[in-house]
Amino acid sequence: MTSPHSSAALRDRNRKLVFDALRSFGPASETSQADVARHTSLAPATVSSNVRELEAAGLITVAAGAGRRGAVLRINPGAGLVGGIDFGHSHVRVSLADLGGTITASTTSPIADDHDSDDGLRLASTLLEDLRAHADPGLTLHAMGVGLPAPIGADGVIDSGSILPGWVGVHAREAVQQRFGVPTIVDNDANLGALAEYAVGAGREYSSVAFIKVSSGIGAGIVLDGQIFRGGIATAGELGHLTMHEDGPLCRCGSRGCLESYAGGASLVRQYRTIAPDLTVSAFVERATNGDVGARRLIEDAGRHLGRAAASLAQILGPEAIVVGGDLAEAGDLLLDGVREGLRRHALESIATNTAVVQAGLADRSAAIGAVLMALEAVDV
Repeated sequence: MTSPHSSAALRDRNRKLVFDALRSFGPASETSQADVARHTSLAPATVSSNVRELEAAGLITVAAGAGRRGAVLRINPGAGLVGGIDFGHSHVRVSLADLGGTITASTTSPIADDHDSDDGLRLASTLLEDLRAHADPGLTLHAMGVGLPAPIGADGVIDSGSILPGWVGVHAREAVQQRFGVPTIVDNDANLGALAEYAVGAGREYSSVAFIKVSSGIGAGIVLDGQIFRGGIATAGELGHLTMHEDGPLCRCGSRGCLESYAGGASLVRQYRTIAPDLTVSAFVERATNGDVGARRLIEDAGRHLGRAAASLAQILGPEAIVVGGDLAEAGDLLLDGVREGLRRHALESIATNTAVVQAGLADRSAAIGAVLMALEAVDV
């Protein structure tokens, strides 16, 4: 094994730093070696040698700059592909992207919420191959990123089956990597949503973001100073199971009075079913935005419960912004005004005043985009 402190490991690290820096500047930027040196704090000579290696490997292109500007560096869009998979409560979305992070193709298929992990991966593999069949056959698949709506322990094993019972006991990364045969990173879907909103969505103006996903259930992803915060046991962000009232309604996790029981989409729909049975969360939100009094009241109440939980999150971690996404966020200010009110009532004034509450900018694509961004982190250069 290569020592992490060896010269070879240092060269690999520096090459990855240069490649990731170019990717972060975006495909349209005219990035120079000096720009990369400033961004990475690497010596100009180190940047130059790594640029030569990356160009020789076909991973980047180097072109003459205009005027006195030096050579322009860009990720080579023909250098290969990465894949992203977002497993939702009842869907799977698969995306292909080039190494610059531009998504070139995407498709979605329904899936049973109690599907077996092997069946889910088989479907995702079929969808991926369908996408690749319409891409350049010479492009190599370099890595995969996968999002799952379940807590993933520090050992990589899924031990909670309240949403994905068919994945309990599965080492998620190993299962995906075995299926696709490329380097893989698997993470909770809320973490991937947070990463996407921080990088290219509503949180891109902030250094620290808490992303609250409110769909059938509730989860949170946290980005602090540009890094996903997972905690020591890798399960940070299980906001949906914060106890609001000890004698409250029974939650699917087995506890009582969880936030999810009061503000999760599935819970709200259950309460509304006396008016309209068999309604999806999205259809319920549509009724609210069209003026249905009962649906609006439920969402307003949910916003206030979320605000109380968000206040705890803000006071402990101090994010600059709370980004609210998921199906319920499509209600816009009908939900967000309650979150803002909850912050004002339950957080210190200085925290409530300085914490922005914004709607997610990527809608239902946040986890899928985050999966692609995570796949790019796994690319071996």
